[in-house]
Amino acid sequence: MMKSQFPDAMLQRIQSCGVVAVIVIDKPQDAVPLAQALLAGGIQAIELTLRTPAAIEAIRAIASQVPEVLVGAGTVLTPEQADEVVDAGAAFAVAPGLNRRVVERCQARGLPFAPGIVTPSDIELAVELGCRELKFFPAEPSGGMSYLKSMAAPYAHLGLQFIPLGGLDAGNMGSYLGSPLVPAIGGSWIAPRKLIQQQGWAEITQNATEASRIVAATQNKEIA
Repeated sequence: MMKSQFPDAMLQRIQSCGVVAVIVIDKPQDAVPLAQALLAGGIQAIELTLRTPAAIEAIRAIASQVPEVLVGAGTVLTPEQADEVVDAGAAFAVAPGLNRRVVERCQARGLPFAPGIVTPSDIELAVELGCRELKFFPAEPSGGMSYLKSMAAPYAHLGLQFIPLGGLDAGNMGSYLGSPLVPAIGGSWIAPRKLIQQQGWAEITQNATEASRIVAATQNKEIA
């Protein structure tokens, strides 16, 4: 059984929430109201992707002003970006793929990091680098939960955990969350970029609430 690079308390928060909202922010001033809208719907974990110039400032704003939300950085592709997100206050980082230099820089900075994997070879490199939590991306186009089960089977004794992302929505997320391999899923449908640009906070809260209800049902919790 491998040791996690994520603190136990952080893993418990992510698993309890069950959904990590994947977001792209174009204006830093939208960061705090967006985080509050997600929190109102029960989503307490965010992957804020480094796809726009506003991303670092947005991470800093959420980390300082909405501490109830666990804000992580997504699309971390270089060691320099790893440094930036640590300095901005990101709680964790993820990437669509696996870059040894990024993994090593995150480890050096004490930043929990989940690299992206989609093949057994990816998994073995991640394991060699000491990563236990892995981002399964792109999940649905690659074969979904049936593919993940087959791919993960030879490594079951290592206790690896996978966060699927890519093609997931309210209609299929339950099939992933029912697996012990999956502590949480990532989804961009909860707060799509266009809806954030339109400041559609009420609709984002509704989407987050729906996702939270599905998580609750999957985890056999009482649904309000």
